[in-house]
Amino acid sequence: MRATAKEAESWSSPTGRKETRSVPTSRTMTPFEKCPVCCGEIIERQVQKLLRGGRHTASITVPAEVCLHCGKRLYSRDVVKRFEEIRTKLARQETEEFQPIGQAFEVR
Repeated sequence: MRATAKEAESWSSPTGRKETRSVPTSRTMTPFEKCPVCCGEIIERQVQKLLRGGRHTASITVPAEVCLHCGKRLYSRDVVKRFEEIRTKLARQETEEFQPIGQAFEVR
């Protein structure tokens, strides 16, 4: 990855707390200038990803390049490696480091 200039992005959280984060001003994650699926414009965003392993599911927020036309998400190698590590831990029921956020239910 190459270094990029950053600018601040601010918003109010649902609890009313002021949140701020740095946002890259140029592409840093993938070698693509356009979406490899539809040739649409891609931008970097924070996205939520659900990962499943065995009977467990985890939610993680990660950076991704997202196509503005078709919605395709492109992840860096480091992020994909992290996905694999989390799925393995879920399948092995090694969830001690994960924070429970609720219960899941199957609807029949």
